[in-house]
Amino acid sequence: MTVLLIILVILAIIALFGLFSIAGSLIGLVLTVIVAAIIGWLADLIVPGNTPYGFLGAALAGILGSWLGAVLFGALGPTLFGVPVISALIGAIIVTFVYALIVNRGFRRA
Repeated sequence: MTVLLIILVILAIIALFGLFSIAGSLIGLVLTVIVAAIIGWLADLIVPGNTPYGFLGAALAGILGSWLGAVLFGALGPTLFGVPVISALIGAIIVTFVYALIVNRGFRRA
């Protein structure tokens, strides 16, 4: 589980550097991360099971999911601070679902 978390953190750092180059400023980066975190939290509510580390884990899933959704589906739906909302939500659901399968070996809601 620790190795998977380290891999997710490294991927999130890479995604943040990409977001920073897109956002162009520190305020833009912060707003982008906040939107991605909210999307990750919504994905955590949709997918059965608990995302480890609570809101921080959901935010990490949202950041990675935003990147994954944008790569897979392009810019679907409205864009908030550089985050395409629909594709980011789909990507965050995918990331949260895969993470729940790997870590929890199934779904359990506490």
